[in-house]
Amino acid sequence: MREPALLVEEIGAILQVTLNRPEKLNALNAEIIEGIREAVRTYARRDDLRCFLIRATGRYFCAGADLVGGKRSGPLREGTSAIREWYRTGMGGGMQPLYDEMEDLEKPFVVAHHATCVGGGLELSLSCDFRLAAKSARYLFPEAKLGAIPASNGVSRFTRLVGPHWAKWSILANQAIDADRALMIGLVHDVYPDEAFDEKVMAFCRDLAEQPPEMVAMAKLTIDLAADVTAERARKIERLGQSVLQVGAEAAGLMAKMQARLTRPK
Repeated sequence: MREPALLVEEIGAILQVTLNRPEKLNALNAEIIEGIREAVRTYARRDDLRCFLIRATGRYFCAGADLVGGKRSGPLREGTSAIREWYRTGMGGGMQPLYDEMEDLEKPFVVAHHATCVGGGLELSLSCDFRLAAKSARYLFPEAKLGAIPASNGVSRFTRLVGPHWAKWSILANQAIDADRALMIGLVHDVYPDEAFDEKVMAFCRDLAEQPPEMVAMAKLTIDLAADVTAERARKIERLGQSVLQVGAEAAGLMAKMQARLTRPK
């Protein structure tokens, strides 16, 4: 019996999904995309799940979209406007709507790259809030070899993260990026030794899952909003977010606990 292309597991407050097509280098297909979408919806509706972790099996994290099993011929025959609509709706209603849902959900997403991450796998990762890399991870957009650009987050979100300087290096010049350079340019948040990678990833996710949920939700929302506006408007956004948190039960409870600790007799 064939194993599922996506494994889903709950580890305490962590919802872990694992790309599981090692024989295809974890190339993204409809089963994986739909499986992640269903997991995201489960994550959204359950308060006890506080961290969403994406991992993979095998010698690649992900080799990109499954071009062999994909359905690109239709829009290519229909002209440029059809191609743009196909990408806007996410390869037949798949990828981009999922990425938008991940970015909009006010809960954290973490992706852990234990090995090479290519094309569509990197685009998926760009919609996560945190990207963690093993020392042996590397990153590449191979679309240039097909006369194309990465068009589902690859230009838009990648450029916002690393700037046009490194986006041109990766996309236009088609250069690979190793884990250390990925850390330097801001593509990943941390790089761990291969032998300690699993332990470090789980420690990070457990710590993240313990953060106050209302604070996490407001922080994700206000940071994303502040990134798109002037400094003056960003300050208004942070004041608005803080005022909402300060009148809430979560902040009141945490403040009461802190005051009790401070006034406890020694």
